Amino acid sequence: MEKSPETATAAAEVAARFRSLVDADDVGSIKQTQHLMCLPSYGIMADAMLVYGKAMAVATAARLDALITILGRLQDSNAVLTHFNEYSERCFAEVSSDFASKTRLLKSMKADLDHIFSKLRSMKSRLAATYPDAFPDGAMTKTMDQRPNLESPLD
Repeated sequence: MEKSPETATAAAEVAARFRSLVDADDVGSIKQTQHLMCLPSYGIMADAMLVYGKAMAVATAARLDALITILGRLQDSNAVLTHFNEYSERCFAEVSSDFASKTRLLKSMKADLDHIFSKLRSMKSRLAATYPDAFPDGAMTKTMDQRPNLESPLD
C-alpha cells in the first residue's frame, strides 16, 4: 500500500505533535513492551499511535491521581464533619435542658411583668379618675404605655 505525500506529511506532523507530549524514553519503553517495531511499513503511523496511546495513558493516570487526591480530601472532610456533628450533638444535649428551663423562666417573667404593668395602668387610670387635677390633659395618653409591642412583627 503506497502512501500519498500528503498522508505521509500529515502522519509525520501528527507524530511530531504527539511526541512533544511525552518523553522519548517512554516511547522507546512502550515500543519494547508492545513489540510494535515489527509492524511492516507503518512506521510513522505506528509511532503516532504509540505516542497517542502513551499520551492518553499519561492523561488517564493524571486524572486518576487527581481523582484519588480529591477522594482523599473528601474522605478527610467527611471525617471532620462527622466529628463536628457528634461534638455539636453532645454540646446540644448538655445545654438543651438548661436552655429549656431558662426559656420557661423568661416566659413566666414576661407574664409577671405584663400583670404588673396592667395593674399599674389600672391604678394610674383610677388615680386620674379620682384626682383629675393631678394629671394635666394629654399627659395620661403619653405616659400610659410607652413600651413597644414585642409580639408584633417588625416592619
